[in-house]
This record gives sequence, C-alpha cells and structure tokens, in this order.
Amino acid sequence: MIMAEKLKMHTPDGVADNVAWIAQRFPNCVTEAKDPATGEPRLSVDFDMLRQELSGEIVEDRDERYQFVWPDKKKAILLANSPITATLRPDRDASVDFDNTRNLYIEGDNLDVLKCLKETYLGKVKMIYIDPPYNTGNDFVYEDDFSQSIDDYLTNSGQYDNQGNRLFANTESNGRFHTDWLNMMYPRIKIARDLLKEDGVIFISIDDNEVENLRRICNEIFGESNFIANLIWQKKFSRANDALYFSTMHDHILCYAKNNIRYNPKGWTIGLLPRGEELPPGYGNPDDDPRGPWASVILSAKSGSPNLVYEITTPSGRKCLPPSGRYWACNKETFEKWNNDNRIWFGKDGNGTPRKKTFLSEVQQGLRPNTILFQEDVGNNQEAKQETKLLFDDKGVFDGPKPVRLLYTLSVIANLKDEDTILDFFSGSATTAHAIFKFNVENGRKCNFIMVQLPEVTEKNSEAQNAGYNNICEIGEDRIRRAGKKIKDEHPEAKNLDIGFRVLRLDSSNMEDIYYTPANVQQEQLSLFAENVKPDRTSEDLLFQVMLELGATLDSKIETSEIAGKTIFNVGEGYLVACFDENVNDDAVKAIAKMTPQYAVFRDSSFATDSTVANFKQIFKTFSPNTVTKVL
Repeated sequence: MIMAEKLKMHTPDGVADNVAWIAQRFPNCVTEAKDPATGEPRLSVDFDMLRQELSGEIVEDRDERYQFVWPDKKKAILLANSPITATLRPDRDASVDFDNTRNLYIEGDNLDVLKCLKETYLGKVKMIYIDPPYNTGNDFVYEDDFSQSIDDYLTNSGQYDNQGNRLFANTESNGRFHTDWLNMMYPRIKIARDLLKEDGVIFISIDDNEVENLRRICNEIFGESNFIANLIWQKKFSRANDALYFSTMHDHILCYAKNNIRYNPKGWTIGLLPRGEELPPGYGNPDDDPRGPWASVILSAKSGSPNLVYEITTPSGRKCLPPSGRYWACNKETFEKWNNDNRIWFGKDGNGTPRKKTFLSEVQQGLRPNTILFQEDVGNNQEAKQETKLLFDDKGVFDGPKPVRLLYTLSVIANLKDEDTILDFFSGSATTAHAIFKFNVENGRKCNFIMVQLPEVTEKNSEAQNAGYNNICEIGEDRIRRAGKKIKDEHPEAKNLDIGFRVLRLDSSNMEDIYYTPANVQQEQLSLFAENVKPDRTSEDLLFQVMLELGATLDSKIETSEIAGKTIFNVGEGYLVACFDENVNDDAVKAIAKMTPQYAVFRDSSFATDSTVANFKQIFKTFSPNTVTKVL
C-alpha cells in the first residue's frame, strides 16, 4: 500500500445578510413569513427545508407557511442531493474526431448524468436549453422510483431494463399525474442550476399543461428575482379548425438567469438580435452623412439654467430661441461643437428649429428581443419536421423536433461568447447541437455543447426503426454527424470548425463493490476480490471516472504515450497524468513525476515490487513535490 490519498469516486443587519447568503445558495429555503413586530410579510429562512437540504434522510415538519408542496417533494430533494457511484464510459467507435473535439454526447438517464457532471462542471455552463416531456397525458416521464429506499436506488442507479429504458407513460388517469412529473423535473432542474455560470441562463420549453407548475419549481430553485421572461413561441402557422375550444398556436419558453443583473452586477446580460437591413422607424440619411443613417431629436428641454437660453442662427440666417418656457439642452459651447461636427439638423431648407442628429452606428448595436417569438423569425414545427427529413433522406425518424432557427435565436439571446458551454439534457433529435454548429460558423465562435439523452427504444415498425435506428440516441448522434457535414459543405472556408463529438455512456462504476464497502466483505471472500476493478473495464474507462472526480472536463485533451513499457495518459497538458498498467517500476514512476502534473493517479495494485511502493513517495518528493498523488 502506497502513501497516497485514495480517490472518492446603521450597522449592517447581520440577520438580513445571513438570509441573503442562504438565499444565494439555497433559494428554495427562503420564504415569506409574518413579521411578529409589524405583521407584514418578510423574507425568512425555512429551517425545515434547510435541514432537508443538509440531511441524508427525510425531515418531517408541520409548520404552515407560503410554500409549493406536492407528494414526495422531500424525496425529490433527497434524490437531487444523494450520491451515486455511476460513471461515464467512452465509446470511440460512435464518436467523431474523439481526440480533438470539445463536444460531448452522453447516453443515459439524465438525472444520473447530471450528478456525474456536477462537480466537474459546477458553475461552468453558460446556457442550458431543455425540451422536457410536456405531460400531455401521452408523454413518458423518467422512472425515479420513490418506493425504493435510497440504498436500493443507489444500487440500481445507471441500470436499465433489457430495452435500455427507464420510462413510463404518465396518463391523465394516473392519480399522481402532476406529482410524477414534478418529481421527475425538480431534482433535474435543481442540479442544472448548480451547473450554470454566475452569468448563465436557462431556457425551458413547455406547454400550457405544466407551465404554471414549472414556473413555481423554477421560482423556488432559482428565486423569483431571477425570473426573466415567459417567451411565447408561435409554433404553428395554420389554424386547427377541429380544436375543441381554441386552436393552440404557441408553446412557452421560460427564461431564468442564475443571477439577474438588476440585483447582481455579475449576472446574466441579454444578447441583442441583429437589426437586419431594414432601417428602424425614424432613421434615414437625407444629407448623405458619411456616418450613415440617423434620427433627430429635439434640442430643447423643460428645465434648465439661464445660460441655456441663447440665440441660434440657422443656415438660412433666421435667429431662433428655445420654444417659450423651455431651454436648450446644451450650453452654447457644446452647441457650437456639435454644429461644427455636422450633428445639428436645421431641416432640408436650413430654416428649421435645430435638432440633434443621433446616428444608428453610435446607438445600441442590435435589437432588444421581444417576448413573442414569431414563426417567421424563428421557425415553426413544420419547418423543424422538414429540416429533419431533409437531413435523413426524406425519412421522418423523429417526432416533434424544434427548428434550428429557434435554438439559434436563443443562443444569440443567451449572449454566448467564445469557449462557452451549452447543455441540453433532453436532447432528443439534437437540434441544439445543430444550432450550435450554425451559431459557431456564422459568428466566428468556438462554443461547445453537451447533449444528454436516455437511449429510449424506437417504436416497433416505426419509420425510425425501419431506417435502422434502435433508440433515440442513435438518431441524435447521426443527426449531429449529418448536420456537421452539411454545414462544412456549405462553409468550406470554416476549416477549423469543430463538428465532432465524444460519445460517453452512463454505466455502473468501474469499481467492484469491495472498493466502496470493504468492511462488508468477509475474510473468506477476499480472494474473490483480489482485483478491485471490474474485469470488463478498460484503462480509458478508468481514466474518465478519475477525470470526473478530479475536475478535468470531459472534453479535455488526452495524450497517450509509452514510458518504460507502460501506457501513460496525460490529460489537459499536465493537469492529470495516470497509469493503470500492472508492474509499474521505479523508472515509470520517476518519468511521471518528472512531468510535474497537478495530479498523478495509479492503481493500488499497479506497482511491480515492494521496493517501488517504498520509493514512490520519495520519488515524487524529489522530482515533483507539489503533485497530488492518488490511487484507486
């Protein structure tokens, strides 16, 4: 055994400050309560909810307060906070440009995947878009079985039935129709908030059935102050005349910021939409000013000082003063400066009352988005269906995709910058990935995406299954391949555009049970567990589980080399160096230490001799004293 750490796989109002601190970290634990002194509502800590957040078991309470509750809510909170031992295993064969891409496609239950990502991607995601089940009475929701104990859940986490499926139909006849949907959504959105950057934003598509409940969930998790807008997307352009009451033409897209810039200067700032070629109302260029189109504003004001009343001579020679009871908006010196710079307009005949020119090139570059997203601007359901069919050789392999233009527009509104990460954990046909390719090539960006999708099996004899797709993940991955090729063909100049993706699959831990609970193994069983790694797992499988634990993002550059006959992984240019081979000798340990990584990881059983074990600590102390060494 080597001596290295084992991986885990007036004066200010102090009370108000503390409540604000808790609200920042646990928005759902701050509620309204009656102030005993004034009788007025005030912000107060919900200590029962806070205890639940800090507890590994369900906490009961009976206090009345303003709150949003449903059956099993506390179990949903517990589920969001409970650990799992699942991991993500790489699949090079399904990937595109595995060694160079920064994009990820992850197959598996999105709650477990989000938990796997949480520590590594904590506060690193700029934009999240999700299109979850709408709960129409026909939709499937994820089977998070609250009848299981937490121990049973942890044991079964990451396991699927023989169809790779953990879904059930949430029919309207189900007595838990809303409850099951809320229990599915709450823990996922709760973890999603943690993944967002301080200036991050989330967009969630939903229809009328659950928009009210979804907004209440988000108000609790993000805080009401971080609600930005309920965007209305016109998803259809033709009337359904056979509708029972109204022809439904829209969906909702709820928008929440991690932090509202109104209250937090480091919060999210909205991206402006391009103006297009059409000039805004009031702008023109009648004098052919080389600075481009302009609009004019009056040069007088209701109030001012005596020095703001002076005579101005127009180009025609007319003398004029401010209108009766008003003042010029600037002093005479400033006026002369503007006039000499051709910023004063006296009308086409040079005889009008002076007005100041405001140039379009000098005002806000772009348009503030509207809360109604019209189909002519962002696309509709029919456009999305045709886009998908065109990509898949006129086959309708996926029902209900979103149009690329919609996701592209949300990417602009999200105000994405270079290297930003976009997450979609209900990725479906992977429209979000397609939109990010388009966004990158048209805006010169290098944003990357993480798509997450449960491998839900395609329906028997469906067009998708007949086309050879056994599950939705196969459709999503092929859509990304086809979309990437299409955009490359359309933009041959974009030689460095990243259209690849690493495929990772959620699975049970690479480690045998003895690794986590050695105390539960009887002495006579020890010979069965001489190796603590499952026999079907590769060194690259181990590497990705270690990357998750040590905070190396899953898109990190991985270089492989051979030192002293052993395979060495170098992740993130020296952030992590790992060797999982057997019979590692002093030469290999010394070579790794000389690379001076931040972390060095070995298997506990890797070392060739007791001498190497004994020398290990001294070797690193000599060549790389700051390296953190770990074993598994």
